Amino acid sequence: MRIAVPRFDPTIGDVEGNAGLILQAAESAAAQGAHLLLLPELAICGYPPRDLLLRSGFVDDCERALDRLAQRLPPDLLVLIGSPVRETPSTVLNALVAIRDGVRVGMAGKRLMPNYDVFDEDRWFTPANSATVLEHCGIRMGLLVCEDLWQGGDAMVEGRWPCDPVGDVVEKGCEVIFAASASPWVQGKHARQVDRVSAVARETGCEVISVNQAGANDDLVFGGEVIHADTAGVIRVGRHPFFRDDQICMIQLGGGDAGEGDHRSEDITTCLALIDAIRGYVQKTGTPGVLIGLSGGIDSAITATMAVAALGPSQVRGVAMPSKFSSQQSLDDAASLCEALGMSPPDQISIGAGHEAVRQTLEKAGHGTCDGEIVDQNLQARLRGQILMALSNASGWLVFPTGNKSELSVGYATLYGDMCGALAVLGDVLKTQVQSMALAINADPHAIGLQRSPVPLGTIERPPSAELAPDQCDQDSLPPYPVLDAIIKGVVEQDLSVEETAAAAGVPTDVVSEWIQVIDRNEHKRWQAAMIPKVSRRAFGRGRRWPLVSRSAGSG
Repeated sequence: MRIAVPRFDPTIGDVEGNAGLILQAAESAAAQGAHLLLLPELAICGYPPRDLLLRSGFVDDCERALDRLAQRLPPDLLVLIGSPVRETPSTVLNALVAIRDGVRVGMAGKRLMPNYDVFDEDRWFTPANSATVLEHCGIRMGLLVCEDLWQGGDAMVEGRWPCDPVGDVVEKGCEVIFAASASPWVQGKHARQVDRVSAVARETGCEVISVNQAGANDDLVFGGEVIHADTAGVIRVGRHPFFRDDQICMIQLGGGDAGEGDHRSEDITTCLALIDAIRGYVQKTGTPGVLIGLSGGIDSAITATMAVAALGPSQVRGVAMPSKFSSQQSLDDAASLCEALGMSPPDQISIGAGHEAVRQTLEKAGHGTCDGEIVDQNLQARLRGQILMALSNASGWLVFPTGNKSELSVGYATLYGDMCGALAVLGDVLKTQVQSMALAINADPHAIGLQRSPVPLGTIERPPSAELAPDQCDQDSLPPYPVLDAIIKGVVEQDLSVEETAAAAGVPTDVVSEWIQVIDRNEHKRWQAAMIPKVSRRAFGRGRRWPLVSRSAGSG
């Protein structure tokens, strides 16, 4: 049996548009001699639809679209389509619907409802209560939906599930397992998923084929992976995360050479994930382009680089906004970056006059400020934010803030200043990884679709500085980034104790306790931050539901 698996990137809520993509994939699959087309979880409506599922008529619209689509699909081809399906007037299943020759011939409802990290599946769906095995081309197939296969292992989550969907389809006599997923990509997850597919195949004696949604929706990025393991557990990978070839992946049951591993570095794969996040956000919202404040620093350089890789240079506009503290090298590096990326030279709009006018206004009101004071630093950051938002209002282009996760963790960012905008591209990337990503991109620009190394050497080598005060350096206010990032990894990403974090970071416990207080104290800023694409185990946003006002051990 030949199985076709497309790279499928749906738009949430665009039921008719997604149905059109499914029809195109089915026609292509049939033309290539496929017997079965496997599509991702909730392909008809896109994942995650969230409270769209609660809107009157939405689930019914999805089902009607399936029925209309069934009449147009090629004959003899079995098509497995993820869709919400109404079980009763008050309950909905997250289902994999099997359609052949114009009718539904079966359906597998998702049985395990994840409610960890970014997931709230039991808010919308009722778990199915039985396993589904279908026969096609003389082969008995077990159908699973996402968590039914992963069971938390791909996210390093331990839990007790009410049933074993894998064991149940095997008990019903399946010979091959098909799993439809919409599993958000994070660093390290693909390797765990490959291991899980291999283990399931080896332990059950069934071939296993898993497909994942592609593209990006809101703050989640999906790799579009295809994982195929034979009955011995040997991986015959069809497609790695962020594979850009849109050709349908064809899989022959019982055949094919053993696949090669993904040899790209984590830095490059993270770049590709964020490029998809940018592309998905801009294209699916119909935004004409993006505005980026270019400081000459590494964060704005990497943000602009990935925006150009996602959209092309004509849809990215850089704006340099020097103050009296800005160095000439910063302006020169911003210009060099734009030239290397093929962008227009950055607009240069000085904030000097506006800065002085606001200072004078405050002084007349009895609130004078001096160079280097935090009030004066934030005045400059907010003036830059005002300029970018004014340009956004005038053009319809969106502002992308450029701050990284290290800065957001400790509040080294200004509300309504450098935090303003639509998509905080680096909001889940620690400063040390931003630096290593810059080196990786410069070493292999073709890996992300660029022709030349974009980031100026001076941008990489200079000590990080906000340039909001005389001779300012980030490390005047913060620990060295390797130390700070180790603390953030322990506290934010792994939920370790003070003692465990201190041991992992190699610093005293009182240092960790001090910075935990800073991290917790700045939660109010993160509640007002731009949307952050998730690429780590624990991103700020929906996946870290932290109280705004709290007091706990280690936080004072």
